[in-house]
Amino acid sequence: MENKQKEIDIKLVALDMDGTLLNSSDEISEGNRRAIKEAQEKGIYVVLSTGRSILTSRQHAESLQLSSFLVTVNGSEIWDQNGELVERNSVKSDLVQWMWELSQKHGTKFWATGVDKVWNDSMPEDIMAGEWLKFGFNIEDVHVRELILKELQDKELFEISNSSPINIEVNALGVNKARGLQTVCEKLGIGLEHVMAVGDSLNDMAMIKEAGLGVAMGNAQEAVKAEADFVTKTNDEDGVAFAIEKWVLK
Repeated sequence: MENKQKEIDIKLVALDMDGTLLNSSDEISEGNRRAIKEAQEKGIYVVLSTGRSILTSRQHAESLQLSSFLVTVNGSEIWDQNGELVERNSVKSDLVQWMWELSQKHGTKFWATGVDKVWNDSMPEDIMAGEWLKFGFNIEDVHVRELILKELQDKELFEISNSSPINIEVNALGVNKARGLQTVCEKLGIGLEHVMAVGDSLNDMAMIKEAGLGVAMGNAQEAVKAEADFVTKTNDEDGVAFAIEKWVLK
């Protein structure tokens, strides 16, 4: 959907990681690295805005020599350029307990992001004692996925998205990547109209819709492509570099 032809003064590039910055081998290509380096040399802020926790995203930011903020766990946490926590938005422990019980009831795979550990298909003995940032369901069965999605929606207490067509990601209500980027932009003195946001899944939708330029990956879910201003190449074709070269480096 290449429908934005007007000049946009991009000052910040927000990048999702999985399915976007990272290729199918979970690596950052040389093409993407080069484009990000050139953007930074031009004075553009490059911010990773990811569903991942700081535990599995910080090393990628360091490898790119990013000198800006990190938006992690879909906006649940924001970290500054010194690696200090700026903001944290938790999911109430009793709601995480309920979601875990829901996953057990339907026999689904799940994961839960705590402030100091990501739990995969297992949980600590005392869920209520933990501080939680996100809960996720991996559900192959479409019928079961729809049942769980409806139960979550009926609560009206969650921000619900996904990072792949077969999962459901649950954050605290009102917590998403767009809100995280809004906080970052306020601290940098930049309006969201000067942001290019790039992603592939429903957890990228809010930032793609609210950014001055929303870019969907060639491998993005169709709903994301429909909301984007521009569709770039896939994550295995240096789609991030293609978008940066077109809209930022020109």
